[in-house]
Amino acid sequence: MSDFDLSGFTIIVVDDNSYMVSLIKSTLLGLGVGTVKTFGEAKDAIEFLKLVKENPVKAGAMQVDFIVSNWQMAPIDGLMFLRWVRTHKESFNRFIPFLMVTGFGDKEKVEEARDLGVSEVMAKPFSVNSVAEKVMQIITSQRQFVQNQTYFGPDRRRKNLPFKGEEKRLLNEKSPEVKIIYE
Repeated sequence: MSDFDLSGFTIIVVDDNSYMVSLIKSTLLGLGVGTVKTFGEAKDAIEFLKLVKENPVKAGAMQVDFIVSNWQMAPIDGLMFLRWVRTHKESFNRFIPFLMVTGFGDKEKVEEARDLGVSEVMAKPFSVNSVAEKVMQIITSQRQFVQNQTYFGPDRRRKNLPFKGEEKRLLNEKSPEVKIIYE
């Protein structure tokens, strides 16, 4: 982490558990993140993101670099919040990296979050090292975004495997239903 200066970063943490908010915030500050804004409900985070978009001076943040959100919250859970970030017309930034923190570590739940456009998933319980690892993945592994009829989010493919044959994943005139979007 010492190779990166995170003092200019602004990260929002959304969790309805004040202990988890405190733990994640202190971990991020310990890693050198400059500003960590915390929210106990996703609706408050949404209002903050809207304010940053329309009046950053009033919001007290010129930008938000990424979001850390708990999955299980009420009344708006992490998946609903993620869906708003990725698809809503009032979204602050559809391309913003989104780290989902969850007690659900099973494959089906991770795939559910992935299919809604999450950047990374971090299972509870976590360590300072796992938080640092996820922060570094988010910073260093910016993936291109993909949009089709059922998905908008980071490219879900993580491996760059050798392939022989015609590349069928490239955007061309024959595949107008898929867009590869670069931020």
